[in-house]
Amino acid sequence: MFTLQRVETFEQDIKKSRFVAWAGPIADEEAARAFIAAHSDPTATHNCWAWRIGQTYRFNDDGEPSGTAGKPILQAIDGQSLDGAVAVVTRWFGGVLLGSGGLVRAYGGTAAQCLRSAEKTRIVPTVKATVGCEFSDLALVKARLNALADVRIESETFNAGGAELSVALPKQDAADVVRLVTDLTSGRATIALPD
Repeated sequence: MFTLQRVETFEQDIKKSRFVAWAGPIADEEAARAFIAAHSDPTATHNCWAWRIGQTYRFNDDGEPSGTAGKPILQAIDGQSLDGAVAVVTRWFGGVLLGSGGLVRAYGGTAAQCLRSAEKTRIVPTVKATVGCEFSDLALVKARLNALADVRIESETFNAGGAELSVALPKQDAADVVRLVTDLTSGRATIALPD
């Protein structure tokens, strides 16, 4: 799965109608509603949209025939394996009817082109861990953790005996990272994972 790094836009004319797509990352339903409100144009004929966050999704045809706008936008999001993403496609009617198939292609295609041109970030499910280690092991532990893909040291605090690191570990690799830190420090480090 991927998410968008920032807001992206794409515009095209199809049979005299103007289509403008806006897409961006979102964290929750409230952010999706705010994005839709911010990128919808009240002077346009239609502001159709879709969003997905995990298993939750919504879409809206905004007056277009049912299933010809919002659903193709959602399919464009899903077709690019996106999560935490929203897309709004605004249409200014140009006087030529597109028909159901034409609307599906226009809305879905405009959204898909916008999403294709956007920079994406891979989503890696993580777990939080706390690593406690002595000062003598700290440099080695930090260097090895920083060298691992998708591992992030989020904070570190110091105490009389050493340091405590707050670390985000890829969920699927957490046991391997625990084993690595234990081996590196000959068992001196302590690692606390959530239950």
